[in-house]
Amino acid sequence: MSNIDIRKDPTTHSLTVTSEWPTPIEKVWQLWADPRMLERWWGPPTYPATFTQHALAPGGRVSYYMTSPEGDRYGGYWIIGEVDAPHRFTFLDGFADADGNANDEMPTTQAVVTLTDLGNGTTRMAMHSTFSSLEAMEQIVAMGMEEGLRGAMGQIGAILAEA
Repeated sequence: MSNIDIRKDPTTHSLTVTSEWPTPIEKVWQLWADPRMLERWWGPPTYPATFTQHALAPGGRVSYYMTSPEGDRYGGYWIIGEVDAPHRFTFLDGFADADGNANDEMPTTQAVVTLTDLGNGTTRMAMHSTFSSLEAMEQIVAMGMEEGLRGAMGQIGAILAEA
């Protein structure tokens, strides 16, 4: 398993998650590019994700929902910005209602995912999320974002270890 580092910066309203994996960059990219792989780790273990739309291309949309242990569904979406496979992509991350429509009552996040080949088959993955305000960041963190990301990313090692 990789060391997962999560850092919050209240001055820039941002949260950065960094991890390193003993895996070539192309395989780590597939964690994002393949919706079936993404389903296996994007949600925390107790809130698995189901992706209903996945267009990892500039202007594309990714739609999903996470299912709670009680069966409740919580929707989310990404609007993809730039894509430079297998090194980087950007997206607007938001909450969605039961029909997959944007929930404008919740804050959105601008995210940048960067994969760096460190050599020797090791890849660093960083996800930098920027919020519109400190209050928006605190709201999402209070909902369990840090714990959720740590739990979700904790599932990646087993996926990458598969042939």
